[in-house]
Amino acid sequence: MKNQQPAIVFDQKTASAYDQRWAKLAPIRDSLDLLIRAILSELPADARILCVGVGTGSELINLAQAFPLWQFTAVEPAIAMINVCRQRVEEGGITSRCTFHEGYLDSLPESDSFDAATCLVVSHFIMEKEERRNFFNQIALRLRPQGYLISSDIASDMSTSDYQSLLEIWLRMMKSAELPEDDIEKMRAAYGHDVAVLPPQEVASIIASAGFDPPVLFFQNLLIHAWYSRRTSPD
Repeated sequence: MKNQQPAIVFDQKTASAYDQRWAKLAPIRDSLDLLIRAILSELPADARILCVGVGTGSELINLAQAFPLWQFTAVEPAIAMINVCRQRVEEGGITSRCTFHEGYLDSLPESDSFDAATCLVVSHFIMEKEERRNFFNQIALRLRPQGYLISSDIASDMSTSDYQSLLEIWLRMMKSAELPEDDIEKMRAAYGHDVAVLPPQEVASIIASAGFDPPVLFFQNLLIHAWYSRRTSPD
């Protein structure tokens, strides 16, 4: 599964500036974080959380602050990004609660089951549907029965006028966040070519076919959709 995550090269300078680059869109992430905390709030006090494609560690740090006994395993193939994550974790004083795995999910040793997994804006970079299904199945295999999956991606039916309308507003939002015009046009061109933008119901179907109960769509902000689901219990 070589294409589990985006083949994007981050040098240390780019990774270090990543959070600042998206800072003006923080209200979207804040809303999503609020709902994720609510969904996972009844997990055990000592829950173990798998963060897939952790990037600079935003969701890990947010959850660690809210739930002070939780333990985290951070999976990230980009060394520059995981370096930033390590630094933020150290600054937050939570290093003892975190394990870092530099690499892809399928190289993470199978060990004790996790209570929940987060996978935020990761799977839409997997262009092949079967690889995407296998990716979610790799997560399912590492969760305890009825363990939670929280997944978010860009999703829409690209054949519809709704998509075209939402896309234009989405790109206006990127412009308001002061992204360079060239980057915005590259973003437009990437959707459907380097980013697998599928109808939301199709993404949910892929997740359900990978060993999860039918996902519940709990968040949408323009093109971003987020679902929660639970690993299907064995019969």
